[in-house]
Amino acid sequence: MKEKKKLTQQQEFEIMKLVLDKFLWLGAVTMLYGMYLLFSKGWAMWQDALAVIIAGAVVLLLFMWIIVKEYEIIK
Repeated sequence: MKEKKKLTQQQEFEIMKLVLDKFLWLGAVTMLYGMYLLFSKGWAMWQDALAVIIAGAVVLLLFMWIIVKEYEIIK
């Protein structure tokens, strides 16, 4: 069996940054899509737009929770 490669703390941090950056983009784009729905479809679609904005906020909160959890482990 091959021995697994050990990563330095800097390499682990760079990988974590790449992965968590995707969560940030996903949450921001989701919230922007909700704003697009709100402004393009009008107030008739405000419930759907609000649901999409809340979903984006949940993704961003998940992103924040992961960062805080990882920071506490490294600390």
